[in-house]
Amino acid sequence: MIVDVAQIEAAARRIAGHVVRTPTVSSPGLAGLLGVPVTVKLELLQRTGSFKARGATAKLLTLDDAQRAAGVVAVSGGNHGIAVAVMAQALDVKATVVMPRTAPARAAEICTAAGATLHLVDGMSAAFGLMASLQADGLTLVHPFDDPVVVAGQGTVGLEFADDAFADEATAPTDVLVSIGGGALISGVAAALHARSPRTRIWGVETDGASAMTQARRAGGPVPVELSSIVSTLSAPTVSQLTLDHVSQLVTDVLVVSDAEAVRGSLELAEYAKVWAEPAAGCLLPAAGRVVGQVGPDARIGLVLCGGNTTVADLVGWTRRFDLMD
Repeated sequence: MIVDVAQIEAAARRIAGHVVRTPTVSSPGLAGLLGVPVTVKLELLQRTGSFKARGATAKLLTLDDAQRAAGVVAVSGGNHGIAVAVMAQALDVKATVVMPRTAPARAAEICTAAGATLHLVDGMSAAFGLMASLQADGLTLVHPFDDPVVVAGQGTVGLEFADDAFADEATAPTDVLVSIGGGALISGVAAALHARSPRTRIWGVETDGASAMTQARRAGGPVPVELSSIVSTLSAPTVSQLTLDHVSQLVTDVLVVSDAEAVRGSLELAEYAKVWAEPAAGCLLPAAGRVVGQVGPDARIGLVLCGGNTTVADLVGWTRRFDLMD
């Protein structure tokens, strides 16, 4: 089932006033770097530091009184957990968050500070297993990607992007790049843009060691994958049939870049676009270079900068690890 634009528009009305309508701006610096016009959707300025607040809020606002009283459970590599914890606190809903121990320490701290019950386990597969157990005990699941309500909430990014950057077909992006973890963001954005600007090509981007969508497309269905990427916020152990269907029908291709390229992309976003982005957003830049190479000099690039929840220490550490100090 493909989420349609009416569902996304309904989600936009539901979450209005609870989340930030983030800016969409042209980037002369990135245009100089890539050699073509570049427009960025600054979702890293969203409440909780990433787009995840949209889907979490859309889901939390559908709960009935009994579900609110029992509470919700979420599994996350970082940003989804932060969003559920913070938005649940704002909406007076009890939240439990399950994360792998490899999740950013800052994410765990934010979840705890927001009053959520936090469980740290060994690996994402174990995290999803505990999530299922807690759901069976009566908590309502706020799934990071296998839920059409969450997909519609994330799709509000695409509605705003369309309103802000696609009014003039002569200057609108021809190609929009979106990061993929479990696939809710690209599913929602692709559904929204397909409805508003059907000629626009949508490209997904993953990192080596977190390529669940690429492997699902290859296998013809969702499959469990081994996770080794440093980019924990993209590290879903599998995608869902829901998100795979969206990508299969609406996305031109999914590109995979290395962790080192993703970190370099974060550094280049800081240098050329003057924004602080996590590698889950940084991965878009090397992929954008490939898209320009395929499409040609008439391309106009759109980037959904999904989040900025990385610490200075983490980015410096990765920069040294991959010898990117030059």
